[in-house]
Amino acid sequence: MSDELSLLLGLLLVTAAGTGTVLVRDPVRQSFVMSLFGLALATLFLLLQAPDVALSQLAVGSALTPLMVLLSVRKVRRRGRGNRREERR
Repeated sequence: MSDELSLLLGLLLVTAAGTGTVLVRDPVRQSFVMSLFGLALATLFLLLQAPDVALSQLAVGSALTPLMVLLSVRKVRRRGRGNRREERR
């Protein structure tokens, strides 16, 4: 019974984090919520007794993917500032 309850709570956590990721509009905030979504998925994988998948999810879904999003947003915003400076001249 407690296994089923913990699995249900894990599924609810993943559902809430996934929904939050989709609903957040700001890319920087979305990357942080996506990181929380990755943590929730890793927790779910642990509950499903898949520790190797959980470790991979921690590395990729909770750390690398949000970092790539943040770096991409930073580069795009810098490029936008550079184009505005050139237009002013």
